[in-house]
Amino acid sequence: MSTFKDLGLNEYLLQAITDLGFVNPSEVQEKAIPILLESETDLVALAQTGTGKTAAFGFPMLEKIDVNSRTTQGLILSPTRELCLQITNEMKQYGKYCKGLNVVAIYGGSSITDQAREVKRGAQIIVATPGRMKDMISRRLVDITKIQYSVLDEADEMLNMGFYEDITDILSHTPEDKSTWLFSATMPREVATIAKKFMDNPQEITVGNKNESTSTVSHEYYLVNARDRYQALKRLSDANPDIFSVVFCRTKRDTQKVAEKLIEDGYSAGALHGDLSQNQRDLVMKSFRNKQIQTLVATDVAARGIDVDDITHVINYQLPDEIETYTHRSGRTGRAGKTGVSIVIVSKSEVRKIKSIERIIKKQFEKKDIPDGADICEVQLMSLANKIHNTEINHEIDKHLTRINELFADTDKDELIKKFFSVEFTRFYNYYNKSKNLNIAEGSFDSDGGRDFKGGKNSTRYFINVGRKDGFDWMKLKDFLRELLDLGKDDIFKAEVKDSFSFFNTENELKEKVLAFFTDFKHEGRFVNVEVSENRGGGGRRDRKGGGRRRDDKRGGGKREGRRSDSGNRSERRRSEGSSKPRRSDSGSKSNDFASSRPRRSRR
Repeated sequence: MSTFKDLGLNEYLLQAITDLGFVNPSEVQEKAIPILLESETDLVALAQTGTGKTAAFGFPMLEKIDVNSRTTQGLILSPTRELCLQITNEMKQYGKYCKGLNVVAIYGGSSITDQAREVKRGAQIIVATPGRMKDMISRRLVDITKIQYSVLDEADEMLNMGFYEDITDILSHTPEDKSTWLFSATMPREVATIAKKFMDNPQEITVGNKNESTSTVSHEYYLVNARDRYQALKRLSDANPDIFSVVFCRTKRDTQKVAEKLIEDGYSAGALHGDLSQNQRDLVMKSFRNKQIQTLVATDVAARGIDVDDITHVINYQLPDEIETYTHRSGRTGRAGKTGVSIVIVSKSEVRKIKSIERIIKKQFEKKDIPDGADICEVQLMSLANKIHNTEINHEIDKHLTRINELFADTDKDELIKKFFSVEFTRFYNYYNKSKNLNIAEGSFDSDGGRDFKGGKNSTRYFINVGRKDGFDWMKLKDFLRELLDLGKDDIFKAEVKDSFSFFNTENELKEKVLAFFTDFKHEGRFVNVEVSENRGGGGRRDRKGGGRRRDDKRGGGKREGRRSDSGNRSERRRSEGSSKPRRSDSGSKSNDFASSRPRRSRR
C-alpha cells in the first residue's frame, strides 16, 4: 500500500496529514490524487460516502492554487449547508500550514453580507451551496470568472435536489478551460448528462462497483406490520444498549414526530431536517458528535453533512423513494475502517424493495426477527453488569462506606446483587413482560406490488367521498390518507379517483383502524366519509357492503346514477353549502398515537 508521500504531495500537506493522524490513503485518494496532481484534466470519481472523497480532491486543489494571490481559483459546490461547512473545515485543516490560505463557506441561512466580506478579503477557494452561490453571483458579490478548478461534490444528490439549473447557471460564469472534478456515490443518468455537458473527455475512476455498498457494512431487515414500526424501532434500540445511530425518515414531518416520541419515551434523541434554523441544526449536530444525542433522526437531505466516524447503526425507519438513496444512507456507518450495520424496518408491501436494493448494492440482506421482551431484558441486564464491572472506583465514596455497610449488614451477597440490578432490570421487565411478538411472516407476494390484489383476500377496498372536484389525484389522495392515518407510503394502494368520490385499498389488518378513524370525521368543517366497498379491483362499480360507518341521516332515497344518494348526497350538499375541500394539514385531524410509551429512563 502506498503512502501519502508516494502520491507526490508537498511537505506542507504531508505535515498536516501527519497531524490529522492519516497513515495510508484510501482507495479513492490513491487513485484520484496522482491523476489530479500530474495533469490538468477533468475527472469523474465514483466512490461511496465515507471513503475520503474530500481529501481526494482537496489535497490536489491545495497543491495547485497560488496562496499568494487573492483571486478565487477553486470552487467546490455541495448540496447542503452541513456538507458545505464540513468540507470548508476539512480544507482548512489540510491547508493549515499553507500561509495565506483563505477558504470561505457560502451557504443559505447565514448573513450574505458577512460571507461577501470574507470573499472580498481574498478567498482562493470557495465552498458553496448552489442556491446561495447563484444569489451572490447575481448580486455581483463574488467573481468566479478566473477559477481554474471546480468540484461538484455529491453530484447525484445535488441533482436529486433539483439544482441542475443552478449548477448550469453557476458554471456558465466560469472559464471554459478550467478543470472540473465530479465526485459522486452513484451514477444515475442525470449525473452522466451533467458530466457530458460540462466536462471534456474526463478520466473516470471507480472505487468498488457503481452504486455498490462498502464491504464494512452488513445489511439486515425486519418485517413488521406498518402500525408496529415505531415499536420495532424502540426494541432495536433497546436490544443494542451501546447503539449510536442515525434513523432515516422520508419526510420532515415524520422525522420530527419520531424524534419527539423517542424523547418522550426517555431516549436521547434529536431531529435534523430542513425546517430547523441553521443554529438549531448546528446545536443538534454538536450534541450528536459529542454523543449527548445517541439517536439522530434525519431526512436524507439534512444527513448529507453528517461526518461522524463512530456511527454503529443506520436504521431505515422508512425506505427512501429512490433506491439509490439507500447507498448514501448505509454509507453513514462503517466509516474509517470500522464496521457498521444498516437496518431496514419494512412492512409486507415493501419486501420487494429489498430485492431491488440487493441488486443495486450487490450485497445480501439478512432477515432477522425483532427481539422479544425476554431477550431485551437479558441484554440490558448484562450491559449494566459490564458497565459496573468496568467502572473505575471513585474513592470519595469511602467516607460513606460505614453507613452503607450498616444499612446492608443483614443482606447477603446474592440478595444485594439482586436488589442492585433490580433497580434497572425491573423497569424493562415491567414494560416488556407479556409484550407481543412484532414479527410477521412474509407470506406470498405477486408482481404487482406485493399483495394479492385480484383475489382481495389480503386487502380491503374502501369508498371515500372526495375526488377530482376536490383537487385530488391518486397521488394526492394517498398522501392525504397516509398523513391522516400515520401510515407508510405503500400502506395505501390501488387508489382510484373519480369526479366526486374515490377508492383505495389497505391490508386487512388496517381495516379496523381506517374505519374507526373516519367515524364522524370532519376535516375543516366537512365530513369525510369512508366505507368498505365491494369494488375490489377498480373499475366503475360503487357498490358497498352494508353496515358501514355511515351516520343515519338519510334524507331521501332514489337511484344511484353516477353519484351516491343517501350519504353520498350529503357530500354534494356540503359542497354546495360552501364546505371547503379536504387538504393535507398538520391540524384538525385525529392523531394516531404511536405505541404505548416505554418506561422513562435516564439519558445515556
